[in-house]
Amino acid sequence: MTISAADAQDAEHILKLQYLCYQSEAELYGDWSIEPLTQSLDALRTELAEGYGLVARLGDEVVASVRARLDEDGTVRIAKLIVHPRMQRHGLGGRLLDGIERHFAADTAEATASAKRFQLFTGHRSEGNLRLYRSKGYAQVSTRELGPKLTLVTLEKAA
Repeated sequence: MTISAADAQDAEHILKLQYLCYQSEAELYGDWSIEPLTQSLDALRTELAEGYGLVARLGDEVVASVRARLDEDGTVRIAKLIVHPRMQRHGLGGRLLDGIERHFAADTAEATASAKRFQLFTGHRSEGNLRLYRSKGYAQVSTRELGPKLTLVTLEKAA
């Protein structure tokens, strides 16, 4: 298993994995119109170009990924942490989360804005995600109801 920076050539593999991984979230909330399932390849490429991403590979296969970007206010917004269903519950998501945090902690010396906090969000019923994030030191800072079936839970931790 290797973890490395994602680049534009990884975009198509990431998008396919993202589509696979978010099926369970769509089913959990009864909503197949969620952004990770409708995101275009061009939009994903833009996310990678404007931020930073990591991929985990097993041989040549991309089996996990995460993306993030640093805002002007010092918030590193972490998004779309995905792990192939057959690779889940083996610590890979935690390794990617640690890797993205290390990247932004190391890069703050050169950055125009320094990382003050890490922030991510998930749905209120996504117990596995919430458990992982809490185990990595994230605490809930807000909730936002998006509809009768989904409340987003935002979690943060200091950089």
